[in-house]
Amino acid sequence: FASKEITKPTNVVDDMDDRTHARLAPPRAKRKTSQEEARKERDPKFALPAVEDLDAFQRQAVELVKPSHGTTTLGFIFQGGVIVAVDSRASQGSYVSSQTVKKVIEINPYLLGTMAGGAADCQFWQRNLGVQCKAYELEHKRRISVRAASKLLANTLYGYKGMGLSMGTMIAGWDTSGPGLYYVDSEGQRTKGKVFSVGSGSLYAYGVLDEGYRWDLTPEDAVELGRRAIYHATFRDAVSGGTVSVYHITEQGWTKVRGDDSADLHDLYYPNGTQHPTTVLQEA
Repeated sequence: FASKEITKPTNVVDDMDDRTHARLAPPRAKRKTSQEEARKERDPKFALPAVEDLDAFQRQAVELVKPSHGTTTLGFIFQGGVIVAVDSRASQGSYVSSQTVKKVIEINPYLLGTMAGGAADCQFWQRNLGVQCKAYELEHKRRISVRAASKLLANTLYGYKGMGLSMGTMIAGWDTSGPGLYYVDSEGQRTKGKVFSVGSGSLYAYGVLDEGYRWDLTPEDAVELGRRAIYHATFRDAVSGGTVSVYHITEQGWTKVRGDDSADLHDLYYPNGTQHPTTVLQEA
C-alpha cells in the first residue's frame, strides 16, 4: 500500500501558535480608571449626575419626587363565599394614565390578588407569587391554602422592606378550610379579616360597606354591594374610575360576574340628576 502523508491544516497550527504566544506573553498592565470612567463603562448610554455619592443622591431624589397613587379595591367574606371588587383607573399624580388596568391578578383558579399602589410592583410580585404557588402544588401534590399564599407574599415583600416598593394588596381565595381573605402590604404586614378596602378611595367604599354589609347576604346582594361601593368611590375619588369589576369566589373557584363602566352605573343609580345626594345637599 502507498503511504499517504497526513498534514495538519495551517490554521490549526496558527491557532496553537497564537494560544502559546498569548500564554507566554507578559501580562498587560491594568490601567487605573477614575470613578467617572468606571461609571461610563458601567452605563455608557446615560450620563449620570456629577455627584460624589450617587446612592445618597438617588435616595434624596426619591423623597423629593414621590408618585401619587390612586385606586379603590375591596373584598369581603359572606355566607356565600368571597366578593372582590375593583376599579380600573391608573394615575400618575393628577394625570389619568389609563382607564383599562386589570387590578385583579388571577393567581390560580381558586386564588385572586388585588392591586393598589405601584402597578408594576403589584403585577410583578403577585405573578411571582403565582410561580411560588405552582411550585408548592407540584412539590406537595395539593393546592396551596390562602393562608400559606399570603404568607409567601408577605415574606417576599418583607425582604424588600425599605427599598421603595409600594403595594397594598389583598389575597382572597378558597381552600380546604373555606374562604380566606388577607391584607398584605410592601412593609411585610399581613392581616386576616372579613372586610377590607384598599386605596385612595377606600374610605368612601368603607362608608357603603359599613351600611350594607351583613354575613347572610345573598350572592346577588353581595355582588351589588361590592359594585355600588366601588361606584361611590369612583364618584368621590378623582383618581378612581373606569370599569367596576366584581369577582365571586366559591368552593368551585372564582368567577368574574360584573364589569360595568362607572359612568353607566351613575346613570343606573341616579337616572334623575336631582336624586343624587350631592344635588340634595346643594339645594338644602
